[in-house]
Amino acid sequence: MSNVMTPVSWLRGFGRPPRILGLDVARGLAILGMAGAHIGDTRTFDWGDPGSWTDLVNGRSSILFAVLAGVSIALMTGRSSLPERERLPYLRLSLVGRGAVIFVIGLALEMLNTPIAVILTLYGLIYVAVIPFLRWRPWQLLTAAAVLALVGPALLAFLAAVALHPFGAGIGFVLYGSYPITVWMALVLGGMALGRLHVERIRTAVIALGVGILLAVVGYGLGAAGAALGAVPSEPRAGESWSAPSGWAGYPEALAQSDPLQATIVAVFAVDPHSGGTAEVLGSGGFAVAVIALCLMLSRPLRWPLLPLGALGSMPLTAYSVHVVSIVLLVGPGGFFTSNAFWGVTAIGLMLGATLWSMFLGRGPLERLVGRGASAMAGILTWPVITGPRLDP
Repeated sequence: MSNVMTPVSWLRGFGRPPRILGLDVARGLAILGMAGAHIGDTRTFDWGDPGSWTDLVNGRSSILFAVLAGVSIALMTGRSSLPERERLPYLRLSLVGRGAVIFVIGLALEMLNTPIAVILTLYGLIYVAVIPFLRWRPWQLLTAAAVLALVGPALLAFLAAVALHPFGAGIGFVLYGSYPITVWMALVLGGMALGRLHVERIRTAVIALGVGILLAVVGYGLGAAGAALGAVPSEPRAGESWSAPSGWAGYPEALAQSDPLQATIVAVFAVDPHSGGTAEVLGSGGFAVAVIALCLMLSRPLRWPLLPLGALGSMPLTAYSVHVVSIVLLVGPGGFFTSNAFWGVTAIGLMLGATLWSMFLGRGPLERLVGRGASAMAGILTWPVITGPRLDP
């Protein structure tokens, strides 16, 4: 059956089960937040200054995107049930194909030479990195996420300091980039656990909201404690450089290279956007879970006004790519600018365009491309499995 509906049927049916509108809404917020992080004119967050609250998009939007990636992977591979062993070959190859196409899209966007730290290359790798965890139970996923969040940042910082901050394409991409996959896997695995726990139920959303708020309080409280104790320098000292290693914003490069103990302590308390510290992973990860929970809870009573945001979230790859290309078209390759007005125009344009596309044409174009890549890869070795009676839809 075609995915394309008439406008009337779209208005009546979009976001209804088995699709989960709340997840689309959260994904739409992540896209708009990342657009704001790229082009928004924000200032340092201050609770007493509402004008600074737009700073919340920095770092947290990409973390929300990562948690949602984990939720989506869980839904694609069995929802609340663990995938059957007979189905694993198909699922593994499907994820590899999906990740490969997303990775190539990310590389193409990077070739446009914008100042944006494109997240899609990491996003593509995530689909491959989660393959060993497809049959893990929620408690196992949560345990692994907790270990990575608590131990990963400190261990990476210690190794970097001991090795005098090694560099290279692989090291920068996997360990110390803006999105170090070894730390960000904590967010993805946490999202997978949420996706396995009947994420469509209101009860799950209520519990997730409480857990998210608790994690946010712990994480940001840890960051505040670190700043109060002087564990994380808040401004450069005499003779110290602020050109910190990518992915570890907020502390001097010389410190990371010369003092393993201090670098490890900083990695625990670091809470700044894209710092990759334990405090950021817990705080912003909890923030992301709370946002997802709120979207799940509000998407039912507020379905109609949230449809444009849900439509945007149903085609995140297309929307993200259009946003990046729009910057290149406006200022040219390598150009950079900030404008809240353009951020607003981008938000309205993306929601309007996504709504019309979804209403008249169905799935987003890049989402279709990714789906075809997944099907092509899965069909290489698993034709007998795919057509087996246990896997018929």
